[in-house]
Order: sequence, then structure tokens, then C-alpha cells
Amino acid sequence: MNLAERDQNVIWHPYTQMKTAALPIPIVRGEGALLFSEDGQTYIDAVASWWVNLHGHAHPYIAQKVAEQLQTLEHVIFAGFTHPAAVTFAERLLQILPQGQSRIFYSDNGSTAVEVALKMAIQYWNNHGTTKKKIIAFRDSYHGDTFGAMSVSARSAFTAPFWSYLFEVAFIDVPTPGNKEESIKQLEAFAAAGDVAAFIYEPLVLGTAGMVMYTPEVLDRLMLICQQHDILTIADEVMTGFGRTGRHFATDYLQQKPDMVCLSKGLTGGTMALGATSCNEKIYEAFLHDDKSKTLFHGHSYTGNPVACAAGLASMDLLLQTETQESINRIAQRHAEFAQRIKDLPQVLEVRQQGTILAVEFEDGGTSYFSDLRDTLYSYGIDNGVILRPLGNIIYVIPPYCITDKQLDQVYQTIIGMQEIVSGKRHHPRPDRDMLHD
Repeated sequence: MNLAERDQNVIWHPYTQMKTAALPIPIVRGEGALLFSEDGQTYIDAVASWWVNLHGHAHPYIAQKVAEQLQTLEHVIFAGFTHPAAVTFAERLLQILPQGQSRIFYSDNGSTAVEVALKMAIQYWNNHGTTKKKIIAFRDSYHGDTFGAMSVSARSAFTAPFWSYLFEVAFIDVPTPGNKEESIKQLEAFAAAGDVAAFIYEPLVLGTAGMVMYTPEVLDRLMLICQQHDILTIADEVMTGFGRTGRHFATDYLQQKPDMVCLSKGLTGGTMALGATSCNEKIYEAFLHDDKSKTLFHGHSYTGNPVACAAGLASMDLLLQTETQESINRIAQRHAEFAQRIKDLPQVLEVRQQGTILAVEFEDGGTSYFSDLRDTLYSYGIDNGVILRPLGNIIYVIPPYCITDKQLDQVYQTIIGMQEIVSGKRHHPRPDRDMLHD
């Protein structure tokens, strides 16, 4: 029995209809932007394994630092105790985070980072004796799969069974170019009611909505409205952080700065799970009180895990290297050139790009996760040795920064093939994949 068959006997996979899904592809090794399967096939990881991998798989420097930490301290309870890796990582994070952030609260993934920020925001007002509980979010947003994170995310088929359990949220339109004035008006109307605790948003790029993009200028306007109405702001940089948009954080493009920032995914370079929520001193001070009931009562068994923090420190070392920053710029430039090449092809509705994030939206199929086109395009990518996870009719690329130009060419050529499938010019042949081993 091979690994995929053994998997079927014991594993329940995420976002997978286990009755109809194909057998999972068994990956046994990774190196750089490549993944190697049990049967010897090679795949370019063009989505950075769900947007987490920054520097490539099995990076020797991160592996070395993790191994060293494991030989020193694998974990210690973080309530009442601390350790060098957590303190050093927090210090270094605050050096590169948007101006004004002053404290780091560790958790273990993106959803929990959001949960922490929501609890901070709501309890901030409670500690001040103010009944401000409403949260504003973008209509098509995604902030995670725990209940608080689901509440501030788009209502969809993914959350439908739980709608009656989710707290009420004021949703506004995403301020895309044709929609920005309406979005601003909606925010102003909710803000005027005076009962809004916080506005949570994915800055500049909404990931699972289809890499929907909007400008820093309109987000600055929305944040200024929040400041004028004493509404806290939460930047969900779980996907956009650590260079994905071309700068360390999407917030770096803005004049206004958030009260809280949620981090995960690239936080450890894709090595292991870790979440972090940063906040400014105003938020932190609202929890300092002789009354212990004002405490932020939140924590996880693996809060501030030393090994995860060591991985994060190693990833940051790599991120700040000149070579990595040059690679980020190189990928962004290659994406921009490819966007110009493909934007006028038949069936291409729109091409969107921000830094190392590229999205191609086709006219047919719709954005539904359940569309047949999505499955066809996914299979075509796999058969071409490229891992792409279409969001309905939207293909996106968000690769590790170590991806080579030759590997990018293969990714782009695969997308051209997908365009030809959508246009009816190509069926689904299996290509020569020898170049993938280079």
C-alpha cells in the first residue's frame, strides 16, 4: 500500500470532500521552490504551500537554527515564564512592523492571531467602561476559520452551517476602483452610529476573495474616518506580511497606521505554526489595572514556543538579506511583465498584481470554489508540474522568493495553457516536464 492509500485510511484533509476527491499527492521531499513526490514527480510550489513559504523548502539555515533550539529548550509555559527566543523575536518584529506597534502577543496561527485582536478590541472598550461592540469588515473578506474569525469573514457556503452562531458584523464593500466612494459612504454611516469597536481589514489584497486589490489611498481614507470616530483598526497581514506586496508589510504603503496587526503564515518562513498579534501602547495600557478582571484572558498551550520563535528569527535573518529583497523585486518585475503579456488575451477578464502576488481572472466559470473550471485548471497545473490552487476562475501565483526565472517561466507557460483551455484552443495533454528538474 502506497502513502496516498494509507492516508485515505486515517486522514481527513482540509477543504476536501473526501468522498469525491482524488488521492492526495504524497510529497516526500522539498528543496527550494520544488516539491518531490513519492513516485519521482517534481512540482513547482507556485503558491508557497498556502502562502506560508518565503525562502524555499528545507532551507538549511532555518533547519540549523531550529535544530540548535531543540537542543536547548523545546518549550516552556509562557504564563509566568519567558525565554530568549520569544523576547528576541518580539524585539526584532517590532523593529520592522509599522510605526507605533509596541507589544507582541503570541498565538499559533492566523485565525488565532485574529481572535486575539478582536478580543483586544472589544475588551479595550469594556475596560474603559464603554459599550462599543460592533465590528466592521469587508464584505468579501477572509480572516480565518475559528468562530470569531468566521464572524468577520464573508458569509459563504463555507460558513453557512454556522451562521446562527456568528456574531453580527457590519460589512462594507471592498473599495475597488469602481466601488470606493460607496465603500467610504458605508463606513461613514456605520461609524456615525457611535457603537463601533473596530474595523478589521486585509490591507491592499483580499486573498481568498480572489486576490482582489485596492489602493493605499482609499484605505488611508477609511482609516482616517475610523480615527475621527474613535474606532480601532486591525490590519490582518497574515497573508500580506513579510514582503508579499513588495514591502515588508502592506501597511508600509499607507500614511495611517493600525492599532493592531495580525501575523502568521510567513512568520516562520513556512517552517512551523506560529501566530502573533501586535498592538500599540494605547491598547496595551487599557489592560494595565489593579483590578485583575481587566486582564486579557487568552492563551494557548504553545504560546511563544521557543522552536517556532527560533524559526521566525532565522526566517527574518533571510528576509532582511539584500539577496532576498532583490528576489522580491525580481519576482514583482517578472509578474508585471507577464501581466502585460497576458492581459489582452481572449477570455482574460483582468490581471491583478501587487508585489510578488499575481492573479489572472478568466471570464468563464465564476469565482465559486465549486466550479468545474476550477478543477480542470487545477489538474492541468498538476499535470504540468506546477501547484496552483485556482479560486474558481482566478489563478494566482504567490511563490517562494527563491523561485528561479526558469521556474517562473514554467509557471507562466502553464497559465498560458490554462488560458487556452478556457478559450477552447487546447484540451488537456500531458507535457514534457524535464525542465522542472533544473
